[in-house]
Amino acid sequence: QVQLVESGGGLVQTGGSLRLSCAASGRIFSINDMGWYRQAPGNQRELVATITRGGSTNYADSVKGRFTISTDNAKNTVYLQMNRLKPEDTAVYYCHSRQTDFDYVLREYWGKGALVTVSS
Repeated sequence: QVQLVESGGGLVQTGGSLRLSCAASGRIFSINDMGWYRQAPGNQRELVATITRGGSTNYADSVKGRFTISTDNAKNTVYLQMNRLKPEDTAVYYCHSRQTDFDYVLREYWGKGALVTVSS
């Protein structure tokens, strides 16, 4: 009933930039927060950045100062601007949201992922 669709992944050289977008659609009552997680081959999924509806942000230490998360609440869309990319940023990036649905239950949703590859 709720879909998250990521876009903007791709191949970039070390030091380059990419911008990921994630649009939520479907039966949306209220989005509490949205964010990005990533999973590199052989590793567990880890938090990259989150943002609340009120605009409070949280970043993993490894991306602070290089990545910026933002939202367009009117469009139910979250963005991740990634600058000064490093090979260790290579991963599948997953969009995540926590939403209060029409039955007033808090649920989590995940996108299918966008591959980001940083070449050295």
